[in-house]
Amino acid sequence: MRAEHHGIRGYIRLLYLLFIFIAGVWMLRMILYVAGAPISVTRLVSVTVASGISSLLAVLLIHYRRFGSYSNVVVASLFINIWAELLISAAILFTIFSGKTNVYSAPEYSGMRSLAEHLLGNLTFGIVIGTFNNAVVGCLLLWLLRTMVPQKDINIPGTGTGEDGDDGGTAAT
Repeated sequence: MRAEHHGIRGYIRLLYLLFIFIAGVWMLRMILYVAGAPISVTRLVSVTVASGISSLLAVLLIHYRRFGSYSNVVVASLFINIWAELLISAAILFTIFSGKTNVYSAPEYSGMRSLAEHLLGNLTFGIVIGTFNNAVVGCLLLWLLRTMVPQKDINIPGTGTGEDGDDGGTAAT
């Protein structure tokens, strides 16, 4: 898969710190649940919110590293949401196979009638709606950035601006 000359490796290089951030939030929420933190505290630590923040940070990376355009925002949002929903789904699958409840399968957090519904909801609606929402907001942010901070005004060494002789690692070899 390629979007504007970037393959999956390019996106992973761009987004890997954001993937780590989302995994950290996922793990912190699990730890808070196991530690017996109040529901109000545990709900503050949200993988969904972390994926939204990560999508906005991805837009900043796309703009300042000249990674691409609006289609790249959509693809980055898709990858970020798939990662977040796969982490949540892994926790739900753990409960299905082990019988041990965790924060992602507990009824007070999931709101679903069954674990299978929760799992399918995350893998379908969670990915589609999350990607759509994050992509729309991300494209709006990219438009604002391009309007207020044109790329010709950006000169960050090593980011592919070309002015320092570095193509940012995107040139064909």
